[in-house]
Amino acid sequence: QVQLVESGGGLVQAGGSLRLSCAASGRTFSSAAMGWFRQAPGKEREFVAAINWSGGSTYYADSVKGRFTVSRDNAKNTVYLQMNSLKPEDTAVYYCAAGLLVVTTPGPYHSWGQGTQVTVSS
Repeated sequence: QVQLVESGGGLVQAGGSLRLSCAASGRTFSSAAMGWFRQAPGKEREFVAAINWSGGSTYYADSVKGRFTVSRDNAKNTVYLQMNSLKPEDTAVYYCAAGLLVVTTPGPYHSWGQGTQVTVSS
């Protein structure tokens, strides 16, 4: 099992920035792929960003491309999501997930964190 804990969420005004962290423990060797997803009230969970083990391959949803950056520090077993130029529509609970393959759908990921709330005011 892989345990994931998100942190760094909070309340910011539109145009502001936040940096989310996801700390992994347990069987981290099974976390070759790390993804970020978000879910807003009344909406389905959607893909945000993903990164492979080496950090050499990253993927972003069109809605966040150019504003968000995903990275990882394997020595610290931590994945980050730097969020800039935040918009009210970015308001959601953000989850990190671990899996064997980098995919843009939530199903294949085998481990999930509890989520961290991000609220962007206008």
